[in-house]
Amino acid sequence: MTITLIPGAATLAQLETLWREGHAARLDPAARGPVEAAAARIEAAAQGGAAVYGVNTGFGKLASVKIAAQDTATLQRNLILSHCCGVGEPLDAATTRLMMALKLLSLGRGASGVRWEIVALIEAMLERGVVPVIPSQGSVGASGDLAPLAHMTAVMIGAGEAVVEGQRMAGDKALARAGLTPVVLGPKEGLALINGTQFSTALALVGLFNGWRNAVASMVTAALSTDAIMGSTAPLQPEIHDLRGHPGQIEVARQMRALMEGSEIRESHREGDSRVQDPYCIRCQPQVAGAALDILRYASRTLQIEANAVTDNPLVLSNGRIVSGGNFHAEPVAFAADQIALAVAEIGAIAQRRVALMVDPTLSHDLPPFLTPDPGLNSGLMIAEVTTAALMSENKHLANPCSTDSTPTSANQEDHVSMAAHGARRLGRMNDNLAVILGVEAICAAQGIEFRAPLKTSARLQTVLAALRAEVAPVQQDRFLAPDLEKAAALVRDGALIRAAGIDGVAP
Repeated sequence: MTITLIPGAATLAQLETLWREGHAARLDPAARGPVEAAAARIEAAAQGGAAVYGVNTGFGKLASVKIAAQDTATLQRNLILSHCCGVGEPLDAATTRLMMALKLLSLGRGASGVRWEIVALIEAMLERGVVPVIPSQGSVGASGDLAPLAHMTAVMIGAGEAVVEGQRMAGDKALARAGLTPVVLGPKEGLALINGTQFSTALALVGLFNGWRNAVASMVTAALSTDAIMGSTAPLQPEIHDLRGHPGQIEVARQMRALMEGSEIRESHREGDSRVQDPYCIRCQPQVAGAALDILRYASRTLQIEANAVTDNPLVLSNGRIVSGGNFHAEPVAFAADQIALAVAEIGAIAQRRVALMVDPTLSHDLPPFLTPDPGLNSGLMIAEVTTAALMSENKHLANPCSTDSTPTSANQEDHVSMAAHGARRLGRMNDNLAVILGVEAICAAQGIEFRAPLKTSARLQTVLAALRAEVAPVQQDRFLAPDLEKAAALVRDGALIRAAGIDGVAP
């Protein structure tokens, strides 16, 4: 399947589908006219006498060096090769393909000055499965994601490395394997390809997609935990949340009410329960997870704009002028990544307290210590809770802002940078950690609910428990637990738990 993208109007749903399902992407054919018009303007400037940055000059601090017209192709090739300075583990294939689709969207606005041939090659690479090897470190998120995007562009000119049909090989061989031919870059084309925020934005979008899915899953695990400890649903009453007015809070309370409706466990202790209030991790889940939903929605608006933006330099304006600016500065992406990180960390923090609540017999309302039927001889879920504490603490550290950590580069020409790239990259690790925390919460809550038998939880939560139990057996006696934790985390990451609950986990 190929998704047709309209420059300036691509949706997050399209991008998430492209990323999750591995679809190819192409631009709407209507984009071709503006793209070629801008390319003609750049070609004319390259043949003219006036200095135009990146067209017939050097780059960065070397912008004052004039380049002869006959050296234009060499200038662009040298730019790409010299900027291939990425290090670290390669970016995964799905995110690399998303980055390439974002570059299509940016070029397709008709302000970058590249020929349609460049667009067509990226489209063909996506269609035929040529995935450039992109080292994940080396960008500071300003003047574009230079190093990562240079590694992508290197493959387009027959250099660098790419993966085709599961095999890693030289860029020229990868293109040949797919029946494609390297391009010779024209004026400004190398600069247009590496000047941009597509690497940072792709990573931030993946952080958003997984962060949203985890946030939705936390509503399900919180509902399970509430029933496991025989918590009250009174704090979920609509008027409480309407009186405050935050949309996310209202939504979480509504979802949890619906998930728990019809629970025999809940009905069994409406009268005669000596407890007056539940701990905050139960009572304030709508307030905390709801605030996370709201901040994720805010970040999603930023990232949708950025996904459709033109972020290279200089730009061909509608009046034909070629003007230098600073759209390559990824500060909006850095802020969005920091916001997503805060939301992910806080969802994990409150979920971890629910895990701690369930394994503690002084707080769990008569559940056995560490949720094992034979405590003492068995340790049950004692260390599973410790693991969640470790991951929660790690996420707290990772949530410290990256956007405030600028440093000058390029001989002080690029003297303020966004650090969006690693700010977005850490979100993958944070979301993986959160999926484990929520998976462990689901295991603990399932144990707790099963200890309440013959009372049953709600029909929807029973369906969730069935999905969990298809992968993770009850913990009756101590066993090697690490595989069970990974299986539960996979159910969270893959969206199986929220599908079982009947909730849509597509990012807003």
